[in-house]
Amino acid sequence: MGPVRRRRRIPRQLRPWPVAARADPLTRFHPAVAAWFGASFPGATEAQRRAWPLIQAGRTTLIAAPTGSGKTLTAFLAAIDALVAESGTGPLPDETRVLYVSPLKALSNDIRVNLLAPLEGIAARLAVLGLPPHGIRSAVRTGDTPQAERNAARRRPPHILVSTPESLYVLLGSASGRAMLSTVRTVIVDEIHAVAGSKRGSHLVLSLERLDALCPRPPVRVGLSATQKPIAAVAGFLAGAGRDCAVVDVGHVRARDLGLELPPVPLEAVLPNEVWERVYDRLAELAVLHRTTLVFVNTRRMAERIARHLADRLGPSLVAAHHGSLAKEYRLDAEQRLKRGELRMLVATASLELGIDIGDVDLVCQMGSPRSIASFLQRVGRSGHQVGGLPKGRLFPTSRDDLVECAALLDCVRRDELDALRIPVAPLDVMAQQIVAEVASREWSEDNLFDLLRGAAPYANLPRERYDAVLRMLTEGFDGRQGVRAAYLHRDAVSGTLRGRRGGKLTAVTSGGAIPDNADFTVLLEPQGQSVGTVHEDFAVESLAGDVFQLGNTSYRILRVEGGKVRVEDAHGAAPNIPFWLGEAPGRSDELSIGVARLRGEIDRLLGEADGDAAIDHANAWLHEHLGLGDDAAGQIVDYLARARSALTALPTRDTLVMERFFDESGGMQLVLHSPYGSRINRAWGLALRKRFCRTFNFELQAAATEDAIVLSLSDTHSFALDEVWRYLRSSSAEHILVQALLDAPLFNVRWRWNATTALALPRFAGGRKVAPQLMRMKSDDMLAAVFPDQAACLENIVGERELPSHPLVDQTLDDCLHDAMDSEGWLALLRRMEAGQVRLLSRDLPAPSPLAMEILNARPYAFLDDAPLEERRTQAVINRRWTDPASTDDLGALDAGAIEAVAEESWPQVRTADEMHEALVALACVTQGEAAANPGWADWLAALAGGGRATRLRANGFDCWVALERLTCVQAAWPDAVATPPLAIPDRLANADEAWTADTALVEVLRARLAGFGPLTLAAIAAPLGLAESPAAIALARLESEGYVLRGRFTPGATVDEWCERHLLARIHRYTIKRLRREIEPVERQDFMRFLFEWQHLAEDARVQGTDALGQVLAQLEGFEAAAGAWESELLAARVKDYSMLWLDELCRAGRIVWTRVGAPASASGGPVRGTPLV
Repeated sequence: MGPVRRRRRIPRQLRPWPVAARADPLTRFHPAVAAWFGASFPGATEAQRRAWPLIQAGRTTLIAAPTGSGKTLTAFLAAIDALVAESGTGPLPDETRVLYVSPLKALSNDIRVNLLAPLEGIAARLAVLGLPPHGIRSAVRTGDTPQAERNAARRRPPHILVSTPESLYVLLGSASGRAMLSTVRTVIVDEIHAVAGSKRGSHLVLSLERLDALCPRPPVRVGLSATQKPIAAVAGFLAGAGRDCAVVDVGHVRARDLGLELPPVPLEAVLPNEVWERVYDRLAELAVLHRTTLVFVNTRRMAERIARHLADRLGPSLVAAHHGSLAKEYRLDAEQRLKRGELRMLVATASLELGIDIGDVDLVCQMGSPRSIASFLQRVGRSGHQVGGLPKGRLFPTSRDDLVECAALLDCVRRDELDALRIPVAPLDVMAQQIVAEVASREWSEDNLFDLLRGAAPYANLPRERYDAVLRMLTEGFDGRQGVRAAYLHRDAVSGTLRGRRGGKLTAVTSGGAIPDNADFTVLLEPQGQSVGTVHEDFAVESLAGDVFQLGNTSYRILRVEGGKVRVEDAHGAAPNIPFWLGEAPGRSDELSIGVARLRGEIDRLLGEADGDAAIDHANAWLHEHLGLGDDAAGQIVDYLARARSALTALPTRDTLVMERFFDESGGMQLVLHSPYGSRINRAWGLALRKRFCRTFNFELQAAATEDAIVLSLSDTHSFALDEVWRYLRSSSAEHILVQALLDAPLFNVRWRWNATTALALPRFAGGRKVAPQLMRMKSDDMLAAVFPDQAACLENIVGERELPSHPLVDQTLDDCLHDAMDSEGWLALLRRMEAGQVRLLSRDLPAPSPLAMEILNARPYAFLDDAPLEERRTQAVINRRWTDPASTDDLGALDAGAIEAVAEESWPQVRTADEMHEALVALACVTQGEAAANPGWADWLAALAGGGRATRLRANGFDCWVALERLTCVQAAWPDAVATPPLAIPDRLANADEAWTADTALVEVLRARLAGFGPLTLAAIAAPLGLAESPAAIALARLESEGYVLRGRFTPGATVDEWCERHLLARIHRYTIKRLRREIEPVERQDFMRFLFEWQHLAEDARVQGTDALGQVLAQLEGFEAAAGAWESELLAARVKDYSMLWLDELCRAGRIVWTRVGAPASASGGPVRGTPLV
């Protein structure tokens, strides 16, 4: 059974409502509801005008609108109106009529609070109209709901139930929950786009199908979403397979105030700590300038770190952190404090990305690229959240590549582009869990259950054989060893009926959900035993009693670490460590990757249209005009990409890929493939290349993949022509190699554990207690070994490749790795384009890494494709250098001709005696007669050696060389027709020591020795002195290349054909080239610098200037400098301008060429400046 195919087609059954409202929609509402709405809001939004008639008509409706457009109230008010109308005919029955499903627990609590206002306001309007109260009750049911509230809802069901996908699943699995949900008439799914692209969404829509089967009449579904692409996919996802869905799409285009914030020093591949301090200072300034500021980060560790530094600047009471590893009480407290205006700044991860009500936010700051257009728009939309508000956002790039990506992100927003939503296709692990839960609640026929599952959009094209395979797994046991004892279902083969087994219902309820478990330890504050949050297992295990760490901007001291718990006490502000959490980094969306490549391509084109400074100015102007970037941002982008282009000859784009290779300090080499296709494609390419190198050279490589590049760390055994790497993988066999590589990657085992847990093969709870993470890993490994023995087998016992078993969970794990963690289809499409010649492929051997390579050389552990730790990475042996002026037309990637000449001279023997001549003959295997004649004194020493029987002269057609006695057997094997003058007898000790040479192996040995005495040589230069044809010489060089002894490339500046060079000599040439480049930027003496400074500032007597024009030049140089008002004319200008006149300055001011401003004037200051007033 192969991987699930990812492509499917959802029917485009859309019924958009006309843009123009045909009538006032409030006329359809109950008078009390209409009166409350009219008094509370200036009018209905476009989304409300278009959606209300559809919802009231009982049609499944998707409302797609930007954040702050009133979507939630749109859905709720129509449902409340129906309840109010029903309450007018008598008391409402104790039945749940409206189910609201939110992806976040915090959002569920927030919605319930926000429901109180309309319910209370409508009740007041009913009283004014003399009508009875509506009696509508609402309740929340999430994993955080106290047991007392759950019992109350069970006894007296609320009319409106607010829940999460996971709690809905639990309710569907209990008798009381099913009784409560059986009366639901309307289901509202909020933020549906947040779950549609994950297995959590597939889990939710299967629950909705189960709800349809439970209710006498399927409830009306209303979906709320930010605008997505394609909207048809979201509509089909909400409605289900083959069902009609009306779409209200008011577009995502909205006025926004967006910009970049850069530190005052240029960005590098990594942001140094001192620059981070500047970033924290800027964030604190923005917090002071705005009432409330929300800072989004991409990791929990970063949230804690930034919150700590901002608290030092603004005060601990004005700053808080918010992320998923904080206990819900602490998250809720931070939300409420921000809403009340008690916090100036809240630092959050994606935990606050969705529509939680946190009050009015003036500014959103995003630290680093959020990796997707949709996330950025969602986060910025948290400011100006009210209807008609203006969102304001600032991006803080943290590296040079991040700056390019942030600029591309702003360009994508300017172009109104969106990320394409990708919905998982029929995840089998989720389906297995839902089958167990549903069959445990009631008996089902196999055919009817199959039809139920296919009603959900992700499973619309589910093959029957896959369904049957999952049923066999659930009825026969997951691994086949424990038999039906480990099965959850009983299958009646005669009647085709499915029934649940004992224990299945409890396992389904306690271990359900599609959110993967993380190996986290709970942090408990003593003596109360109160949960503070969680930290990663590795951090907890590596910590000791007495260590202080921060969680939620509060310091805690560890008392002890025990099974799954870290017990702490308040550290009262002691300096803390920041904990870490491990997980998969989000990959950059395809659309944003296209934007990055597009920006690079445009800069590459502009830089190629002119030379020097003109090209730089042209590219800067384009960024100003088309992207609206400031001088600093545009200058840094152009400078960075221009330097990279100078090194690589072109910038990598979607149509141009560049590969570079360079030596590191250990003598090994680094191979960097620049591919701006995003980490999902690059991860697949990197894993497959790593496997290909392993099979070719029998050596495991370290490798890493980021959004823009792949790096392979080569040892001194790897030698190959760089151009050949492009052909290492072919589209016809690449996926097969990738699958085999994937089995060796840590990714496969992690995804297997997640899927086995989701499918209930590994229950999360046992004996009423949560299974410890380490036990879950052990159980997961044991089950994988039972299902897939080759995966855990000793490699010595495996012959050939590992064969994949036919098992639903193995299939699903492979599918998740290939199409979720990676994009194998996109990668194979790229390989096909390369094979068709549609992608330009460039290869560069460089003396040092290009500027574009520095980011991946400093990649963090989440980018690694192997399990070597950070401190053991070979990339640590790379030393960075700054590339020279990008306006220069020099080839920055070329080796220095002087370095090549110096190494060639050093490698050639320096002979001073006959004994040294003998050593040279042994080292070089042979010396041609021409070489002997070209070196003074060599002829005499060679004659002396021949007279002593230590050397001889061999002649054949085109071959005339001197050979030492020790090398004679080898050389004669390569040239068997050669005649020795004088003839020499080989002593027994040498004859027995020599191996049995063949012509081929002897020639390889001769060329090995000869290449150690030369620098880079062409094939012709190697073969001609020895009288060889090029063909046998090329075969011998290929053997040496496969051993890693020589490297092939075009090393000499201006070379037009390939050259060959011994590896260590080439490494020395690289070092000499870098030393030469470093000498060009060596610091000067202090005295020289001071002399330059006096000339630059026109203070030296011969550097002083004269005249009003010269005064303008001096003032331009001093622009922005602050000095006392009286010092400008008497000291600064008079010292630089000969015969200075005060009238000159007045003339420049009157002409409008310069302007003065006062610095730091207090608000109460009055009058003009005095001599001591600072002026700029």
